[in-house]
Amino acid sequence: MADKGTAALMPYDPAYDPLVMDDPGHGKDYAPTYWVATAGDTPEDDGPVTKSIDVDVAVIGSGFTGLSTAIHLAKDHGIKAVVLEANRAVWGCTSRNGGQAQNASGRLSRSQWIKRWGLDVAKGMHAEIEEGFDVFRDMIEGIDCLPQRGGHIYVAHKSSVMSRLTTEAELLTNTFGYPCKIIGAEQLRSEYFNENDAAGAMIEPSGIGIHPLRLAFGYIDRARKLGARIHPASPVIHWEPRYGKHHLRTPGGWVKADAVAVATGGYTSSPLNPLVRKRYMPVLSNSLVTRPLTDEELEKCGFKTHLVITDTRVLRHYYRLMPDNRLQIGSRSAITGADADNPKHLDLLINDGLHRKFPALKGIDIDYDWWGWVDVSHDMMPRIFRPHPRQNITYAFGYGGNGVMYSTQAGRRMAQIVAGKENEVPDLPIFNSPLPTHPLAPFRRLGQRLLYRWYAFSDDHL
Repeated sequence: MADKGTAALMPYDPAYDPLVMDDPGHGKDYAPTYWVATAGDTPEDDGPVTKSIDVDVAVIGSGFTGLSTAIHLAKDHGIKAVVLEANRAVWGCTSRNGGQAQNASGRLSRSQWIKRWGLDVAKGMHAEIEEGFDVFRDMIEGIDCLPQRGGHIYVAHKSSVMSRLTTEAELLTNTFGYPCKIIGAEQLRSEYFNENDAAGAMIEPSGIGIHPLRLAFGYIDRARKLGARIHPASPVIHWEPRYGKHHLRTPGGWVKADAVAVATGGYTSSPLNPLVRKRYMPVLSNSLVTRPLTDEELEKCGFKTHLVITDTRVLRHYYRLMPDNRLQIGSRSAITGADADNPKHLDLLINDGLHRKFPALKGIDIDYDWWGWVDVSHDMMPRIFRPHPRQNITYAFGYGGNGVMYSTQAGRRMAQIVAGKENEVPDLPIFNSPLPTHPLAPFRRLGQRLLYRWYAFSDDHL
């Protein structure tokens, strides 16, 4: 990968943990992902902040959400934002995810929306997500992000979940007008792929696999052409309101902004601002990419599709056959950053994920593996919200692993709020309420350990 953008000032830190490390970094290199190795040229950016500057809007975080915010501020509202990134451009979630764009955001299903908010609000939420997918489709046009279009396969990992999956498909089709179909294990294996423990699947029409770093590089180019500036190696190390402005101190100088949009996702450090402190739970996800599959391996695995796939486990797997016939698969990882490089987590993904689903691939070379932090909100749904009426601060995160698609729409919505166009934003819970805090925040990781054990047991035995 050629480097036109700002080079790394520090090496990649595999133990980084936003829950216990206050320092977000200063010019850290990328994680060694498949995406980084195959993204092509790094686009030019505007270099680190080197002096004090006055801006209309500062966007903190240069991932999908932050870049979409900058693009829509410029395109829709004539506001040229400055994007601040602690490390290299698009360093966090955006360069480490699975590249699956699904018709979802957060961790809850449509039936769970109805239980929580009632049918009318659930329909409003569905319309918002559908609109978000349309915005995403428009945004990826013209960017060489290797899109794999055609829908999403939601695999029942055991026969006992087929009734629940069938009920959800009927709800989506009949109540929300989103046509989904249920297929049995035999049809799944004959028409799509031969997964060892699949009991059937739901096929939904909206789903696109993309190369996330190629897409993000396209967003960088688009944002800068619209007049936004992108400053990597510029962490916000102090933030204070003064004289009606937000004063953001970076190593190279102060950024004085009328408004701030926070788009730091799973890499939000606790000291950044009290309004976002303890508002989400950072959770690690592991991912791997195999060498390209041979024709014989493809036949044994029955692959006839490049659609994006997830399974119905609580500790779900997300996977797909890539355009170059490598298999990518991801799932849960370590609890803490300090334990992230323990080989047992990769072994679990290989043995309980890759080999269990596709026994024909036992022993296949793993060319890339990595992990990254996912921003999971405490109520499993994202927020795009301005928490204080007299402080022009807006944040957008909490996607829970479903941010590839909706982060683009979230950036658009955040741009509307920042630009004073709140009337254009629907009156929905993800816009009119803050991310909840957790009363037992210091003990969240203890609870996570216990939940992981329970989820693993229930996924396989209940």
